[in-house]
Amino acid sequence: MSVAAARVVGAVPAPSAAETSVLTRKPRQLLLAFFGEYVCDRYFEPLRASVLIGALESAGVAASAVRTNLDRMVHSGLLERRRLGREIGFVLTGHGSEVLREASGRVNGPAPFEPQGEGWTLVTFTVPEHLRDLRHRLRAALTWSGFAVLRDGLWIAPGAVDLAAALGAIIPDLPPGSVNAFSAAELDGFPMVEAVRVAWDVERIREAHAEFIAHWEREDAASDLPPLTARTLLVADWLALLRADPRLPRQYMGEGWPADRSFELFTQRHREFAFPAVRDFAALVG
Repeated sequence: MSVAAARVVGAVPAPSAAETSVLTRKPRQLLLAFFGEYVCDRYFEPLRASVLIGALESAGVAASAVRTNLDRMVHSGLLERRRLGREIGFVLTGHGSEVLREASGRVNGPAPFEPQGEGWTLVTFTVPEHLRDLRHRLRAALTWSGFAVLRDGLWIAPGAVDLAAALGAIIPDLPPGSVNAFSAAELDGFPMVEAVRVAWDVERIREAHAEFIAHWEREDAASDLPPLTARTLLVADWLALLRADPRLPRQYMGEGWPADRSFELFTQRHREFAFPAVRDFAALVG
């Protein structure tokens, strides 16, 4: 996904240092993966709630949890309800389609763990207490874009982050002058290695890759699931891994960094599930 996917991830809390698992698979993450894989720019009719419930049932998500999260996605502007006889259907809004379309850039991109350009991007912001929800959205967007807190009030990300794109959905709601951003470069005599270790838990990122690899390398990782459900789980796990890995330069990551293996494995499994999953989806909506 591209950095604009922060608008998707803004609906999901940013990970804390204590969260080491990328396989939490919350219902909203699965719904976002489902709509991104099968609906956005592919299917334009309302999806019945029963279809979505059936699709996620095999992943262990209760019908009540699906309905609750669909309601929340409507409230956040990603979906609209449509009456389909006695049933309720859901369609992506223009905003929801834009979010998922831009998000697909990093999900399907050729270098999802490489920095975007050279140097570093720094951000400071001040958002009033009464705009707490906006502050949460801003933090989630920054986290998705690779930022971490270096010092109180100072966020840092590797590369030249396109901050206008990352915060595009949030900027109109921010008070004027509430966000300041700068580009930076490493100075001789002040190596970045310690700053990287302060801002990011590199071993936690390594563990997130290791967990993704350990699960999806198994031959039986999805053998008991319909292909549609398996591909949805794979993409949800991939989204979580992309959120955990801020694209730090490899020289700071230690020996045997596993990101290339994660990418290879995702590409292989995603391709493996593709045709049967699309066939499952056609059967569901038909």
